[in-house]
Amino acid sequence: MNSNVSKLMAVLVFCAMYAFTSVAVADGGRGYGKKPKVQLGPRPFYLVDKMDQSGLKKKLQQCMDRRNHYKKNDFSIGHRGAPLQFPEHTKESYVAAARMGAGILECDVTFTSNGELVCRHAQCDLHTTTNIVATDLAYKCSVPPEFDTDGNLTNAAAIKCCASDLTLAEFKSLCGKMDAANTNATTIEAYMDATANWRTDLYSTCGTLLSHEESIELFDRLGVGMTPELKAGDPDNIKEVFGSQANYAQKMIDEYKDARIKPRKVWAQSFNPADVLYWIKNEPAFGKQAVFLDGRYGLVDPDDPDDPGDPNDPENPTLQQIAELGVNVIAPPMWMLLTVENGEIVPSKYARKARAAGLDIITWTTERSGRIVEDVIEGGDTFYYQSTIDALNNDGDILTTIHVLAQEVLVLGIFSDWPATTTFYANCMDTKKHGGKYGKKD
Repeated sequence: MNSNVSKLMAVLVFCAMYAFTSVAVADGGRGYGKKPKVQLGPRPFYLVDKMDQSGLKKKLQQCMDRRNHYKKNDFSIGHRGAPLQFPEHTKESYVAAARMGAGILECDVTFTSNGELVCRHAQCDLHTTTNIVATDLAYKCSVPPEFDTDGNLTNAAAIKCCASDLTLAEFKSLCGKMDAANTNATTIEAYMDATANWRTDLYSTCGTLLSHEESIELFDRLGVGMTPELKAGDPDNIKEVFGSQANYAQKMIDEYKDARIKPRKVWAQSFNPADVLYWIKNEPAFGKQAVFLDGRYGLVDPDDPDDPGDPNDPENPTLQQIAELGVNVIAPPMWMLLTVENGEIVPSKYARKARAAGLDIITWTTERSGRIVEDVIEGGDTFYYQSTIDALNNDGDILTTIHVLAQEVLVLGIFSDWPATTTFYANCMDTKKHGGKYGKKD
């Protein structure tokens, strides 16, 4: 009996050591997994259940039985990670997106006072995306919090804190939180307590901020592609820190080259056409799949999206002229690619003209506007659905929208705040037949 107990103990010890070793290998010894197993969670299936009866719903229902056989897919792009529930541009948000099968992750790139590149959505968003106003670094903000003699916050609507106000070390000392602020608050606590009711603070427990270089290392370990967006900033500040906009654009690419990341794994983005053209000319290996984010919203009628360009205005080229400049990939918001005809969501004129010009298309951003009925149809954030709102009935139409974008517009990828949804769709509908990656094929 003692011999049997000894054998059993030996087996248990071996199993424990094996399990520990497996976790250590999976985490790379650094607290995050490399190429994690895809876990979708319940949301994609909840959305399928909400859909109106249709052939698409039946097809997606059949895919719900795959259980643990979902794989990551480049069609699914983690927009700032998975910010529907995790603080954007934090390690935790990125890892969550990778676990949901996002094949590509986004770091929006801005800079610190000492010229280090970091992952933030804007040069000056620290007051809403971090805890800076509750720290001793608040005094360094461009517009710090101010208080009256009774200790009441008096300038909630004016507070402005920038990454460029801080050194990299100071930036890294902050905690990421859900992007929100109460601009009517009279206390710091109330100012920070403003997360939308369809998001959550459950995972907002000091999100880990990352430099751009750290995001590259993390994404590489996770086995995903990388889509950095060079963010606009104060031109004078950019010139002071980098010498020129071109130097700023070059530094972002240099950090991928220094990390020995293959250009085919990087899709550099910018709303500034000059950045994209700079990469095409000076870094052609990266430039051939650089992404022009088309932000010319004011020039497009949401009820009849058309080409916003003017053939006689070099500062506002048509889609055909953009292609002739060497741009291969364009990325407008979803609503510019869609319209409604006879009650059905269909490709817009803009989408058809972009395809006719030979441009590959990606788009943004699904799962970002809350619930379709309560938060979009009934007077909420209609930005992403403004051209299709008349055809929306319930949350299941998130998948209907994705389906039209994938199968009729033929987008190569969709940014999502909750990549499990786009990953589920991509696995079910085999989006790889559309290419699966951006850019012109060799």
